[in-house]
Amino acid sequence: MRKFPDRPVVGVGAVVVDGDRVLLAKRANEPLKGEWSLPGGAVEIGETLEAAVAREVLEETGLTIAVGPVIEVLDRIHTAGDRIEFHYVIVDYLCWPTGPGEPGETVEPVANSDAEEVRWAAPGDLGEFRLTDKATSVIQKGFALIKAGATRPR
Repeated sequence: MRKFPDRPVVGVGAVVVDGDRVLLAKRANEPLKGEWSLPGGAVEIGETLEAAVAREVLEETGLTIAVGPVIEVLDRIHTAGDRIEFHYVIVDYLCWPTGPGEPGETVEPVANSDAEEVRWAAPGDLGEFRLTDKATSVIQKGFALIKAGATRPR
């Protein structure tokens, strides 16, 4: 069980970039239920980090992705009174959609599993989604990596 854990849970997050927009998911479950964030979730036993982020994005949005470099590793800790309710160590990756057609072709996500809603957003519109400061920072770092030359893996 992930609630009130004995130890941190390893999770992954995806900054999925399609041109000048990023993919956001409105969480269907805790933590952050009802809030916009990056697609992602917990790593399953025996699963690599890259496989986990690809699986989570596919489960939540229906999109297949190419997984690029790590953007950041961070802690997400939520307390309930004096107890730790959730503690995730999250590895956020820069990612690109790979289907259904050629790179640059418009890809429309569909909310599945842990997402109430999914939507593409321009970096200038992120304030409308009331993301956490950390999520906004990770997205900005992802776009900075692209500006510095990061490209979609083949």
